[in-house]
Amino acid sequence: MQAIDQAGTFALGGKMVKRLGYGAMQLAGPGVFGPPRDREAALAVLREAVASGVNHIDTSDFYGPHVTNQIIREALAPYADDLTIVTKIGAVRGEDASWNPAFGADELERAVHDNLTNLGLDVLDVVNLRIMFDVHGPAEGSIAAPLRVLADLQRQGLVRHVGLSNVTATQVKEGQQITPIVCVQNQYNLAHREDDTLIDALAEEAIAYVPFFPLGGFSPLQSTALSRVAERLGATPMQVALAWLLRRAPNILLIPGTSSVSHLRENLAAASLFLPDDAMSALNGIGGS
Repeated sequence: MQAIDQAGTFALGGKMVKRLGYGAMQLAGPGVFGPPRDREAALAVLREAVASGVNHIDTSDFYGPHVTNQIIREALAPYADDLTIVTKIGAVRGEDASWNPAFGADELERAVHDNLTNLGLDVLDVVNLRIMFDVHGPAEGSIAAPLRVLADLQRQGLVRHVGLSNVTATQVKEGQQITPIVCVQNQYNLAHREDDTLIDALAEEAIAYVPFFPLGGFSPLQSTALSRVAERLGATPMQVALAWLLRRAPNILLIPGTSSVSHLRENLAAASLFLPDDAMSALNGIGGS
């Protein structure tokens, strides 16, 4: 058994995936824009992830843009049968590296075809519709129009399963009236706990919740309580933060990203880290809602 197996599995897009996966965003250049400084290192991280048992990779063709998907294809194609690649659409990158909404039917269709081309696939396993009403977090508003476009692409056989990203609970319910939703991808971590109620509701429906920025994203988690628990358990604070997420709910799937093989190994080791009840209590107090 590999260390990653200790975290268990959960259903995602018709397959059972390991609960500790890999997010490819950091394989692009600075600011998730342009090529990586070291392409060979990026290839090595992906190959190490799969060799270590990862079978859930999260990406998007607007990372780079196009960069991470092309690196994934070079590193891993032809893909293993048990590998689930999840991508997202709904944004484009400006020449200034800005993140801009792209909800038009033509834009969404082009995004699906770009993902297919750059990943070298005939059909995408899971496509998340990234809602961009507010780039800083979920904001209310109907998602019906762009989601119907994605659902139509699903009916055409270009997409197997549909998920949502950066959404509210109301939008999840709206989406479920249009097409089955297999996962929700929102910001969530020890200090950012606004989705506590949503996570539990999705768990009751056996829908995966995939937190982005599980380690704080561009502002890494910093907490005295976190550091103390990590020191006591002989782990790094980031390993403890990942282990807390794994224990938080059975439907949570993790996709921590890194461009370093050593950091990847450190993240994956969190799958075998046991958090006793008193450690969970201390950690729960960091960002409890």
